[in-house]
Amino acid sequence: MKRIVLLTVSCCAFGTAYSGGYRVAIQGQKAMGMGHTGVALGESAETVFFNPAGMAFLEDSASFTAGATLINSEIEYYSADTNTGATTDSPLGTPIGLYYSRKHSDQLSYGLGIYTPFGSTVEWPDDWAGSHLINNISLAAIFVQPTVAWQFNDRYSAGLGLVYASGGVEFDRNLNTSLTNENGDRSKVTLDATGVDDVGANLGFMAKVNDKVQIGVNYRTEMSLEAEGQSADFENIPASLSTLFTDTTFSADVPLPAELTLGLSYKYNDKTTVAVDLNFTEWSVYEELLVDFDNAVPDSVNARGYKDTTTFRIGVQHHHSDRWTVRGGFYFDQTPIVSGLYSPDSPRDDTSFLTVGATYNHSSRLAFDVSAFMGLSDEVTNSYDQYAESDGTLSPFGGTYLSSVNGIGFGVSYNY
Repeated sequence: MKRIVLLTVSCCAFGTAYSGGYRVAIQGQKAMGMGHTGVALGESAETVFFNPAGMAFLEDSASFTAGATLINSEIEYYSADTNTGATTDSPLGTPIGLYYSRKHSDQLSYGLGIYTPFGSTVEWPDDWAGSHLINNISLAAIFVQPTVAWQFNDRYSAGLGLVYASGGVEFDRNLNTSLTNENGDRSKVTLDATGVDDVGANLGFMAKVNDKVQIGVNYRTEMSLEAEGQSADFENIPASLSTLFTDTTFSADVPLPAELTLGLSYKYNDKTTVAVDLNFTEWSVYEELLVDFDNAVPDSVNARGYKDTTTFRIGVQHHHSDRWTVRGGFYFDQTPIVSGLYSPDSPRDDTSFLTVGATYNHSSRLAFDVSAFMGLSDEVTNSYDQYAESDGTLSPFGGTYLSSVNGIGFGVSYNY
């Protein structure tokens, strides 16, 4: 009987359908058009996120930028061994970014950022072949970042943002591959956590090497969304097991990894700028997900074993006229997921992204931004090998996955 209970909670995981791990790398429309570069630019209020030190070099006394992106993602699954397949039917993702920066003096600037760097939704068909691992998951986190920057002289500046993160997740899956109630309905569990929060920091340094070259460094500290006393709901439990599977509460801890990004921008001429970013993300902190239930159901230890990743980004910006600025970029996003721990909650392999963007300057103060991107991934055949059958033997669930993602974003900027 204990083995059946263990099946209830094995392989619960929090994930997403976009980017490496559960990171959503869309924090600004101008930056997205240039391959999501921005650590060494500091040309708009988006720098509050990409490098707080860049606020010191903004030309206007105050800058405001707002934007949102519509993301469409799809995951296809097929198993040649069982001749079964499924396709996700996930709603549009809508990450946002709101940024404000203002100069208090020649040296001191302050600002505020509100953005959503983690979160997405994956919805598989009910009772599909992998429903014992996941049916659907919805993850959302919003960050609020008050920020200050100090300009030491004409060449060097530093910035610090204090980050407050608040998020929630809803996850459900069937209890095992075959358990049903007396009506034939599949037994399942739903985990629901809300109001989970933590604090961290966003630190930046920027230097103007000369009239053409700028360099930047940005470091975002690790945070953790620790859910305590959250809801666990069991449904369609057969009468014979009703005393074992009772609604309860649970606790879990999901890490938001630290990131270090190095950036360089080169002003080729008065109209054209090239930027390069190199991002290192410490995904290895996500070794496992421990779900601690507050009743007789045993705790669940779910192996994740993520690896650290490196993302390379490059972009170009060209001021075509007083009205129009155009952008293009590329970045390579490395997956943190390792072989044998490939779960259908986040089945994404290494992905190459192509990006484009533009700004229309309606006036010297008001501008409108647009960006678009397309993610290209190869088919990957892999499996999750840590699912345990009722007798305790491990039963891998694998197959071939093909992921696609694309999006279009819109923004507005106002300087005064």
